[in-house]
This record gives sequence, structure tokens and C-alpha cells, in this order.
Amino acid sequence: MTGTASGKRVLLAKPRGYCAGVDRAVIAVEKALEVYGAPVYVRKEIVHNRHVVETLRERGAIFVDETSEVPEGALVVFSAHGVSPMVHAEAADRNLRTIDATCPLVTKVHKEVNRFAKDDYDILLIGHEGHEEVEGTAGEAPDKVQLVDTAEDVDKVEVRDPSKVIWLSQTTLSVDETMERVDQLRERFPGLADPPSDDICYATTNRQVAVKAMAAECDLVLVVGSTNSSNSKRLVEVALKAGARASYLVDFAHEVDEAWLSGVTTVGVTSGASVPDELVMELLAWLAERGYGDVDEVTTANEKITFAPPKELRKV
Repeated sequence: MTGTASGKRVLLAKPRGYCAGVDRAVIAVEKALEVYGAPVYVRKEIVHNRHVVETLRERGAIFVDETSEVPEGALVVFSAHGVSPMVHAEAADRNLRTIDATCPLVTKVHKEVNRFAKDDYDILLIGHEGHEEVEGTAGEAPDKVQLVDTAEDVDKVEVRDPSKVIWLSQTTLSVDETMERVDQLRERFPGLADPPSDDICYATTNRQVAVKAMAAECDLVLVVGSTNSSNSKRLVEVALKAGARASYLVDFAHEVDEAWLSGVTTVGVTSGASVPDELVMELLAWLAERGYGDVDEVTTANEKITFAPPKELRKV
């Protein structure tokens, strides 16, 4: 790999940034504003990124925590993380017009919950407590789903029939951490069934693989992403586990502490699945001003996946 006279360089991960589900959700809000005009209500953050949310807010999106905050009859968009059947019912009760921007990969997990709940399985959902995606997924069959977040949770699980237990997972977890939980669960329940296909989304996996490929060469890995973004936080953990000497999560270039660059030759740069690439470009420009102008892209996959818009917007 090339290097400048100073030896300073940047390794830029690819794939990084926007995934197909995020792209679809953000476009859904933009399209709704274009077609129906402001205000368009959005339940929770459409995606977990400060910059995206602020930009849409400036254009007339109103972000609310609960459906009850949306005026009767108004238009509300459900975020990429998905919602429970109870939220759909609340929206219907209030005569709300809805656009469901749930990522199709999250919808797939919801369908798995329904399928295994109908077959009377105990469902062990590996995920982070309080995360919107977990709340929506567990809400599909609250009496059959138990959340497993920490190693301690594994010991607390109680099942009715050890031969009818399956694990499912939040789509944005670290692959390694999830399999660690699965192994712990399997020690307790040897008959634990696997999901029909891996729940962790292609984009989460691809971004982690790209970081692993470069982390050992990096003195510092900077991950562009927001603190409430599960997949962005996982990238920091994955970088450190894979050999990066330091790694930090930043929303914007100006949040980088110059002290982090002390003695650093190679900086790795990546971004979470809800991050527009302009924020990465701003970080690269910031690093170039400090002598890190030599950028090598480290490509581990080429993503070509796209999703059709939510059905409510296909007609328009």
C-alpha cells in the first residue's frame, strides 16, 4: 500500500454508510413531504442518525415518541426499526394515515416471530434492551418472546419445553457477540433451534467484515455514527477486538479530538448503516488538513441490494 513521505495514511472501509433499508426509509419521508406537504409525522427517529433527523426536521418532518402525539387523521411514517401490532392498532384507532418504512429485513424477523409463536415455540430474542427494533419484534408475540441481552440473561431464561425453543436476533448486532450468546443458550438448551436464515442483516455483517479486514493495520479507527445507532457502536467494538489500537464513534468531523492523532500513522475510517457519505467525506477532508491525505479504500464486498419503496408510496 502506498504512503506519503510522513507515512500518514487513511484506510477507508467499503462497504460503509447507508444500507438499502435506511435509504428506503429516508426516501420515504422525503417523498411523503414532497407529495403530501409538511408536516409529516414520524414515530421515533426514522433512522438512528442525528444529521439525517435534523435535515428532515428542517424540511417539515415532526418526530414524536408515540402515536398518541400525532393529531387525529394526520400522516405518520413508521421508522426503519419497525413497530409492534399494538402500534398499528393505535394508529388505526386514531384514524392516522400510515406509511410503514420498516426495513424489509426487520419485517422478515417479525414474520419469523409470528410463525414460531403459532407453532407454540418459546422464542429467545438476542438483542439490546430498550432498542426500538427489539420492542417492535418482541411486540409481535409478547407472551412467547424472552429478550436475551447479557450473559446474565441466559441464566434467567425459562422455557416450557426444551425441545421447542428457537433463537432469533436483532438485525444490527455484532455477529461474533450474537454467536457467543447462541453458544451460551445452547449449553442450557441443547435442542435450541436456529432461525431459518441468519437474522443479522447483510449490511451489518458487511460493515463489520470490512472493519476487521483493516483494523490490525490501524493505530486509530474512526467510526462515523450516532450514539443511539446499535450497528455503529458495534463497529467500534469490532475494530478494537480485531486489533485497532484505539477506536471512537463521532457524529461529525469536528468531534474528533486532535489528541487522538498523537503518534498515529494509519487511521481507519468507516461509518454505520444510517450515515450519509457526505459526513465521511467531511471527515476525510478534516484528516487531509492534518496530513492524512493519502486514502486507500479497503473493499471486502460490493453491495447491490435495493428495496422497493413502502407500498403506500408505490402508487405516487
